[in-house]
Amino acid sequence: MKIFSNPIAFTPLPVTIITSIIYAALIIPLLVVHLVVPEAPRNGTPFAGVDLTEAWRDLQSLSTNFHPFNSRENDKVRNWLLTRIENILKENGISSSSATSPVVVFSDITSNLTFSIEGRSKDAGPGRDPGYSVYFEGTNIIVYIRGSEDEPGDWWTADKKPQGKGGVLVNAHYDSVSTGYGATDDGVGVVTILQLVKHFTSNGQQPKKGIVALFNNGEEDYLHGARAFTRHPMSQFAHTFVNLDGAGAGGRATLLRATDTEVVQFYQRTMYPFATILTGDTFKRGFIRSQTDYVVFNEILGLRGLDLDFMEPRARYHTEQDDTKHTSIDSMWHMLSATLSTVQGLASETSSTFDGKSTESGKVPTGEGSDAVYFDIFSLALAVFRLQTLFALSVTLLTVAPLILIVIGAILFRVDKLYLFSASKRQNQSEGNGSVSLQGWRGVFRDPIIFVVASAGVVGLAFLITKANPYVVYSSPYAVWSMMISAWFFITWFLSRATDFVRPTAFHRAYALLWMFAGGWLALVVATVFERRQKIGGVYFIVFYFAAIFLATAIALLELFGLPRKSEYAAEIEGSEDRTAASPRSGSISSGRVLGSSTEDQSREATSHSHDEEDADATESTSLLRNDRPTTFAHYTTPHSGAHDREPETVEAKPERKVFGEEQAWSWALPTWTWLLQFLLLAPIVIILVGQISLLALSGSYQTLADGNSVLTVYVGLAVFTILIFAPLGPFIHRYTYHIPTFLLLVFIGTLIYNLVAFPFSTNNRLKLSFIQTVDLDTGSNKVSLTGIGGPYLDAAIHSLPSVTGQQPQCSESSLKAGLTECTWHGLPPRVVKNTLPGAPPSSGYANWLSFNVMRSPNRTEARIRLWGRDTRACKIQFNRPISDFHVDGAAEDKRFSKVPEGGSKEIRLWSRTWENPWSVTVRWRADRDDKRRGTGLDGRIVCLWSDENEKGVIPALDEIRHFAPDWVAVTKLGDGLVEGSKTFLV
Repeated sequence: MKIFSNPIAFTPLPVTIITSIIYAALIIPLLVVHLVVPEAPRNGTPFAGVDLTEAWRDLQSLSTNFHPFNSRENDKVRNWLLTRIENILKENGISSSSATSPVVVFSDITSNLTFSIEGRSKDAGPGRDPGYSVYFEGTNIIVYIRGSEDEPGDWWTADKKPQGKGGVLVNAHYDSVSTGYGATDDGVGVVTILQLVKHFTSNGQQPKKGIVALFNNGEEDYLHGARAFTRHPMSQFAHTFVNLDGAGAGGRATLLRATDTEVVQFYQRTMYPFATILTGDTFKRGFIRSQTDYVVFNEILGLRGLDLDFMEPRARYHTEQDDTKHTSIDSMWHMLSATLSTVQGLASETSSTFDGKSTESGKVPTGEGSDAVYFDIFSLALAVFRLQTLFALSVTLLTVAPLILIVIGAILFRVDKLYLFSASKRQNQSEGNGSVSLQGWRGVFRDPIIFVVASAGVVGLAFLITKANPYVVYSSPYAVWSMMISAWFFITWFLSRATDFVRPTAFHRAYALLWMFAGGWLALVVATVFERRQKIGGVYFIVFYFAAIFLATAIALLELFGLPRKSEYAAEIEGSEDRTAASPRSGSISSGRVLGSSTEDQSREATSHSHDEEDADATESTSLLRNDRPTTFAHYTTPHSGAHDREPETVEAKPERKVFGEEQAWSWALPTWTWLLQFLLLAPIVIILVGQISLLALSGSYQTLADGNSVLTVYVGLAVFTILIFAPLGPFIHRYTYHIPTFLLLVFIGTLIYNLVAFPFSTNNRLKLSFIQTVDLDTGSNKVSLTGIGGPYLDAAIHSLPSVTGQQPQCSESSLKAGLTECTWHGLPPRVVKNTLPGAPPSSGYANWLSFNVMRSPNRTEARIRLWGRDTRACKIQFNRPISDFHVDGAAEDKRFSKVPEGGSKEIRLWSRTWENPWSVTVRWRADRDDKRRGTGLDGRIVCLWSDENEKGVIPALDEIRHFAPDWVAVTKLGDGLVEGSKTFLV
């Protein structure tokens, strides 16, 4: 087939094959990188002192049972950690017996902290709603590995600041939630630090700068352990940090965020970087509401560092599937290798990069870093540069790119080759002025119409699925994505091919790129504003996207230099028409055929000059119904003579000039290979950058629906990413053959049906429901509560429980989790406190679960509350009016922390390191003496928490849910305790 002799010609087969191969060659590796974790080394000892087999055994030991802060198992884990650290140091021949040893282990059982959490801003007017206050006693374990350049001696025993350039803090928390074993959250982080301790205490591995290994306790209850660390002298030693955590169960450890460019450059050394600044920007803008210890180290201590976390699958996060069965040694290796290389680099950095004056009192003097932009490329390399560099590039592109295109356009106009936007070319003739049709306007409005229609179709699908089966993405994200991709592709192809069939044009590609340039320029304006004002670097993909569009558009204009001058073309056409008019033979060749142009356009030009003018002035709104159109899709044609078109003897034969189908006659002169250069400039960078962001955004959002996040946002986000990834095909898709679009049409039909009817949850993607049981110890009443996605799913889970039979659960909008429904019913009585009367029902011992007394100071709005709970070390005091101040006996004072938030405190949460510890709390409040309804007194509830579920039968209501609920249901905690028992008080 001669028309396919050029393998890179802008013809259907090469375009279909080449573009499809490029997309597949880039998207498949992106999926592999995202879904497949790099294999751990087979020898198990990739670095000195690092033993992966030992680390995996440690992880299994650590995650045997639930071990929240308020559980006996938590104490066992702490003792196990101290033993493991001691054994590691013995194996390496390291002594930690004195404060001058190369390694010092701190078992911190003295630090305590009082702080507050602000309430929400008021809906109307200034100020905030009441927040809550916390008193916490820490049980952290701190291992200091002395650096070769560190200050000698035990400087921390004196009341002075450490000297030198500071060290590196690496942190993980060893507590789990009450409903999860904590293998990924945060067992992998804990065993990673154990291996770091082993590595840096091995022979010949002493770091230049000291390393502080922090095993903190109490992160799950609002970062308590990290806050308690700020009270320890070692918190002033480190200048940089690496925080390790997990919000999934396996996969790759993701660089969620970083403080600055200089720190990220050390992460750049990792073997398998996995990161994008966009995840950090989502935290910065408040789109992610949960937090990690990162925020304590950065915002309170002023340290500069990184946050390495596991992200998915979130359906297993904080459930009993956060265990070693659902993670892997490969995932552990991915976090370990990234942490080790980063800490090695930071501990070897002896310049003044991380030194400087502190801008705020109480913060470590770490200097100031530059805002960063970073992203990985197939997890093989990490691109890192400053946000200021991105801003400079953005401004340059905004100004230079349009100017270059304008200059090229001006030169084309000057040399009479600007066929774009040219309807015709006027020529002086002997008998008046005439014009030759150029049809340069044809297709000018085609691309934006097609783009809008196709994009509207995909967004419409987002609304459809949101309405019909909103949670299907929870278990089938790639089915939803495949539906959107196939829909956008087919609609775009069909409309492009149809318009090209009705009104073919050689400028389809050029006009599409010009429209993309205009849209990209506007998007870049917005991105540049965000870079400058909001310090958002996650818009980097827009900058590179626009740069690629600009280069492809510039090539589209440069192609026009290959065309003949419009005046020469018009003269040739007119000369051909003169010869045709003078020829007595009916079969004389028209000007169009002499030039090798399409038969339809050129015969029309030879037949009627007025008809030619009409065609030249036609626009996209011209009727598509013409009686002289071909009946097949366009293809390259070579001039040939029919039975009545015989070559005239008087006309010299022209060289063969190929025109694709019915496109403009002059298009034979356009190069047929430049499309490939345009596509290679445009598509790969877009696929790589936007594809990576899309996959990370999908991973971080599609299972957050169980947390009450917006369903529509997830689907619209998928639609937007679909459009961005495949938009580079727009200028070329009209050349596609029907095979792939037809296949994708079938894919669309199949996935649409599936997404409309499929059940959204499965055993591997379980719906998370949050559990809590509350007991009124005054009346003996107890209520079980499940909070989750309302409607048939929550109803099905609740009515599968035998104890609910004959009851009508009370359901309402959750006050703790926006967007979710809370249903309560009378539950099976808990047995978290052993009954003093054997054989008696649990309710008979409720009164003994907690004790308290309240004494009010005479004539003052002040009271002293003493309370304690049995078999617990966590209680709280709730107030019906906010208090203005309080003090816990034995609490340390720290000016960095406010004890009471701006709007007052509605609750004091008390955490002790000692079981059944009594607290003595003095509270003060402001009372309006004119408020006769409330008076000047204070009332509320004394509440104690129980969080230990390791023994079956202790919380029968939770056991019942685990046993009888459908297998597509998972249970997680709602609050700090699984069971809360309370009594009222009034003073």
